[in-house]
Amino acid sequence: MMPHVFVYGTLRRLGRNDIARYRPAPVLVGEASIAGTLYDLGAYPGIVLGGAGRVKGEIYRIEPAVEAALDLLEEVAEDDSGEYIKREVRIALDAQWLDCLVYEIHPSRIEGRPVIGGGDWIAHAAEMSPAFSSPKG
Repeated sequence: MMPHVFVYGTLRRLGRNDIARYRPAPVLVGEASIAGTLYDLGAYPGIVLGGAGRVKGEIYRIEPAVEAALDLLEEVAEDDSGEYIKREVRIALDAQWLDCLVYEIHPSRIEGRPVIGGGDWIAHAAEMSPAFSSPKG
């Protein structure tokens, strides 16, 4: 069975690392939100799971080769010392529950970083840079 992944930052549609560029092509399953706090790390966000906040994202069904590529992008280390830690989270989507991989930022990387109040990286990035959402000519 192919794994699912919840993406919340630059891997979302319109993000600079749009997951659609990976092969074999990930399959969009739907949009969802999960409990967490989203932090602005500059060029990308990081999530800390849990708490009262909500983080918006997308769920994709992916092949193992894409999971391996995402592990590299997110700098996952087997001993959880990398930039991100790969977690498995059960996420509600419509009337079903899906076990999804989520890349959680290492706690040492968020010190002094601002929280993205709305929990939506794409909206935040567009607000911070109007050129982000402008059509390219």
